[in-house]
Amino acid sequence: MNRLQKTFLGFCALLATISAIELTFELPDNANQCFFEELKAGIDSIIEFQVVTGGQYDVDMSLEDPTGKVLYRDTKKQYDSYSFKTEVAGAYKACFSNEFSTFSHKIVYMDWQNSEDAAKQAANAPATTGHLETYASAIGDKLRVIDDYQTHHRLREATSRKRAEELNERVWYWSMGQAAIIMLVAVLEVVLVRSFFADKRSVTGAF
Repeated sequence: MNRLQKTFLGFCALLATISAIELTFELPDNANQCFFEELKAGIDSIIEFQVVTGGQYDVDMSLEDPTGKVLYRDTKKQYDSYSFKTEVAGAYKACFSNEFSTFSHKIVYMDWQNSEDAAKQAANAPATTGHLETYASAIGDKLRVIDDYQTHHRLREATSRKRAEELNERVWYWSMGQAAIIMLVAVLEVVLVRSFFADKRSVTGAF
C-alpha cells in the first residue's frame, strides 16, 4: 500500500470517528422527552437546541448532572446553547418539555458535543508524519465546520419556510373572510333596496 492510499484511508478513518449526539425529534403537546449522555469527569461539553416548527417556536429545557444538580434551566426558549465542564462522571440528562402547550406539536433540533469525542478522534487518527496527512487532518476539521454551517442554514431555512407557509395560510383565510363579508353586504344591500321598492308599491296600490 503506497503513501497516498494510506493517507486516504487515514482521512476516511478520521471522518468516521466524528461523533456527537445530533438529532431532530418530535415533541408532542403536553409531552416531556429526556436524553442521556455518559460523560467522564473533566470533559468540556456544549449542548445546543432550536425549535424548528410548531406553536410559538418555544420549549422548556433543563440539564442535570448524575447527582440531580441542575446545570441549566430555562423556559419558552426558541433556541439556545450552553457550555459546561463536567464535575462528576455519569449520565447527564437533558430534558425538553412542551407541557405548557395544549395543542402545539413541535419539532426540535439538538446537538450535544463534548471534548471526549475530539480525544477519541485524535487517538484513532493516524500519526501525521507528512504533509499529506497534515492536509487530510486539516480538511477533516474544515469539513466538520462546513457541516455545522450547513446544518444551521437548513434549520433557518426550514423555520423561515414554515413561518412563510403559516403567514400565507393566515392571509388566505383572511382574504376568504373578507370576500365572504363583501358578498354578504352586497346581498343585504340588494335585499334592502328591493324592500324599499316593495314598500313603495304597497303604498301606491293602497291609494
